[in-house]
Amino acid sequence: MSVTYVGSGPYCYANSLTMLLGDEAPPPAVIEVLTGSPYGMELIGGRPPLFHPLGWDPEIGLDAAIGLLGWECERVDGGTAAAALDRLRRACQDGPVLAGPLELGLLSYQPGSGKAIGADHYVVVLEVDDDTVLLHDPEGYPYATLHADAFAEAWRGELVSYLKRPFRMRYGFTRREPVTPEEALRRSLPAGSAWLAGRTDMEVPPGTLGQAEAAERTARLVEEGLDPETRQLWQAFAVQVGARRLNDLAACLSSLGLDAAAAVAAEQARIVGGLQGPVMSGDDAAVAAGLRRLAPTYERLRAALIAGEGALS
Repeated sequence: MSVTYVGSGPYCYANSLTMLLGDEAPPPAVIEVLTGSPYGMELIGGRPPLFHPLGWDPEIGLDAAIGLLGWECERVDGGTAAAALDRLRRACQDGPVLAGPLELGLLSYQPGSGKAIGADHYVVVLEVDDDTVLLHDPEGYPYATLHADAFAEAWRGELVSYLKRPFRMRYGFTRREPVTPEEALRRSLPAGSAWLAGRTDMEVPPGTLGQAEAAERTARLVEEGLDPETRQLWQAFAVQVGARRLNDLAACLSSLGLDAAAAVAAEQARIVGGLQGPVMSGDDAAVAAGLRRLAPTYERLRAALIAGEGALS
């Protein structure tokens, strides 16, 4: 039996988009699945390993989810900090703004902040005056405030690997067509299959592996000795978000009647979630074994999805 997880977790962009779309938004779990994030695993340039598809990043995912749900918006970035803050100030006069990726480590209202660590984050900006930015941070900080200059420094996102230009924001959300969550999920299935197959149109660093290859290689890295930085990333973020994504995928596939694919996703969620304890305790043999159980499930999920798409059409 698969039980849908409800609770806290690092779903910053899904939660932020839910806030932006308001009463017309589907649950964050549906948005997360629509981004494509659950469909794979990636070993970026030989490390670090993360539980999302080869070549995927949150910017790609957000654009996909917004389009699948029948929405459109303005997206701007670049320029100086002063120009970006002015754009943000003007945009907020017409409604909230989705800002990010930002550098999580520089959001000073969060405990333990103060240093850029390359951790990406998204927030909803409500107001900007001369000195202060007022925002909803989905990490658990409604109506947080930050000095405008400090916000701009975090918003610059210098260590966020996939950010090409600083100060990215999305605003002016309008409904292009009414799309139910069920229809959006149906429309997302071909993209899910493509992610699992390994898209060839994505630009990735040399040595990057995806899906089964990523899981197998990561298992070997664990056996050789997981570096402290990667272990900390897995302990604090990667495992929990990977397991939650897969659990939400299982629930969404089940809602479409794709029971075979849902069962594979639920199995993946249990495997990934089961890595948290061994990663914390240092039981690397159990971590490697779990990754090797995970490796063949990606092709099984792709096959089940393709069969399910055929049944739905």
